[in-house]
Amino acid sequence: MNLVFDLDGTLTDPELGISRCFVYALERMGFPAPARTQLRRYIGPPLRQVFGELLATSDSALIESGVAVYRERFGEVGLYENELYSGTAEGIRYLAKSGHRLFVATVKPQVYARRIVEHFKLEQHFVGVYGAELSGAGSQKSELLARLLVEQGIEPGESVMIGDRGSDISGARVNGLRAVGVLWGYGTAEELADADLQVGTWGELVREVDGMNARGSS
Repeated sequence: MNLVFDLDGTLTDPELGISRCFVYALERMGFPAPARTQLRRYIGPPLRQVFGELLATSDSALIESGVAVYRERFGEVGLYENELYSGTAEGIRYLAKSGHRLFVATVKPQVYARRIVEHFKLEQHFVGVYGAELSGAGSQKSELLARLLVEQGIEPGESVMIGDRGSDISGARVNGLRAVGVLWGYGTAEELADADLQVGTWGELVREVDGMNARGSS
């Protein structure tokens, strides 16, 4: 089976780095920065969408300035202010050794996503890491999944999207994948309501994937 994982809020908890980079960018630009607890809801969506909201603007030049200043810090420091969720490393190793083909699909720029996966020494377990361009192109989850399916030549019916946000579930639906919502990230149970199932721990996720695989081979 092909297992496609979101990154932020699914494999890793990036809150510290992302929130600090938002604060850095806003303060450098002369805008008030919300408290870290208020910034949690911006973990997951495309960066340009977030800066449009944080700066209360549709001015593309101002949004691009925000993205550029954010990345000054993120590319050097912020992406490493990050940690694996409990069970991630063990779960990924188990699923890969069980014969599943593992992928990452994230709206984070691909160049950063690969560095994060390598930083946590997980790259050998993934067939591919898919992300957006730095320009913002391909930053919708549905687009990423469509590209992954074509480039890897895999069947949607043999694939599962695993993520913590509603965009993971809707992107899976558009492309004909099954969807699993994880509850340890940044989405709520209500946001993940359209998933085929929801799981609260990595142990539960592994058991459910094993069950899917057994049912599919019977």
